[in-house]
Amino acid sequence: MLTLLDIVQLLLSVLMWIIIIQAVLSWLVAFNVVNTSNDFVRQVLYSLSRLTEPLYRPIRRVMPDFGALDFSPLVVLLLIQIISGIVIPHLRAALVIGAPL
Repeated sequence: MLTLLDIVQLLLSVLMWIIIIQAVLSWLVAFNVVNTSNDFVRQVLYSLSRLTEPLYRPIRRVMPDFGALDFSPLVVLLLIQIISGIVIPHLRAALVIGAPL
C-alpha cells in the first residue's frame, strides 16, 4: 500500500509540473514570445490542454467568471499541494502505525 502512495505522490508531482509548464507557455503565447503558427508549439499546447482540461472543467463550473483571468490552474495546484502535503502523509502514517484512518 505504501508503494501505491508513492506512485500517487509521483503522479501528483508530474501533474503539478504539467500545469506549471502549461501556464508558462500560455503566458509566452499571450505576450507573443512564442509563435503559435509553429506546428511543434501548437501540438505541445494542444496536448497540455487535453491533459489538464478535465481537471479544470469542474472548477470552472463552480468558480465565478473573472474575465480574462483563469484561476482554475491555481486551484488545481492548491488541491495537489493539499493532497500531497497533508492527505498522503497522514495516510502513510496511518498505514505504518496501523492506526485507523
